[in-house]
Amino acid sequence: MKVKDFMWHEDMKVSELVGDLSQVGFQSVELAKAKDVIVKIKKNNAKVFLTFTSNMVTSGLRGFFAQLVEVGIPNFLVTTAGAIEEDIMKAIGEKFDIGSFDADDVELHEKGINRVGNLMINTEGYMKFEDWIVKALEKCYEKKKRWSVSELLKEFGLMLSDKSSILYQAAKKDVPIFCPAITDAGIGFHLYLFQQKHKDFIVDVVADFGNILLGTSFDDKKAVIALGGSISKHHAILATLLNGGAEYAVYMTTAHKSSGSMSGATTQEAKSWGKVKDESDIATVNGDVTIMFPLAMIAALDELKRENLLDEDYRLPKKEGFLTKEGLLK
Repeated sequence: MKVKDFMWHEDMKVSELVGDLSQVGFQSVELAKAKDVIVKIKKNNAKVFLTFTSNMVTSGLRGFFAQLVEVGIPNFLVTTAGAIEEDIMKAIGEKFDIGSFDADDVELHEKGINRVGNLMINTEGYMKFEDWIVKALEKCYEKKKRWSVSELLKEFGLMLSDKSSILYQAAKKDVPIFCPAITDAGIGFHLYLFQQKHKDFIVDVVADFGNILLGTSFDDKKAVIALGGSISKHHAILATLLNGGAEYAVYMTTAHKSSGSMSGATTQEAKSWGKVKDESDIATVNGDVTIMFPLAMIAALDELKRENLLDEDYRLPKKEGFLTKEGLLK
């Protein structure tokens, strides 16, 4: 394949953009490859582990993840505790603001505002979450005393009504959400406090290891789409390792392989562990997931939709317009 000059043309679609980028070079080639791998995953009926970190739920990708569950892309979700509580916060009406990476953090703290990059979360939002989670745990306790994490998260999802909620859509579609580090956020603190009042209330993290492991077998084709790194990425690829390795893998991250970290580890490196099979279809994209993932995923969705490979009951939402500084433009 030769390098080809990229040119804009009238009414360019996302799928055309990503396709043309495949001959530009550098990370644009990996982006187009990621789209191709995602299409192969669906066409070959692989079981998909979609993993992401909490900062992506802080961002507007949260609704896109919920939409992907609704159209039938992932079979399993793996994420972190912050993602769970922020999904619930948004589902019960909390709004996050866009600010600046260079904001005065001392001033923000004095105002009760917490910064995630250039996104701002009011401390009051966590207080509303506290009110919700206490009531939710009481309802769960009335049903039974011992829960695996994925069971508990499904129960939370059944209590929500926001269609843009990951928990809501996962509960509706019976897609398990695994969160091995459930205590690593405010939700963990509330679980601890609840257990002090109810000593027989158990959240069984180990049980979920069996659930994620038995969700696939050696005979299943397996795929990992890992957005960012951390425990969510590793938990999924560990499950594939113990079942013979994944046939497909797409990693997107801003971390680099030179760090030796899980976040920076490439799909190629995963082959040395047997987490990804030697003959697998793989792509590693270095870049901001909030940009790279929608481009690759929407290009893949366009192709899958044309071939009727998405959930046939799903209906695309109508375009509402786009935002300008003055507001929504129809």
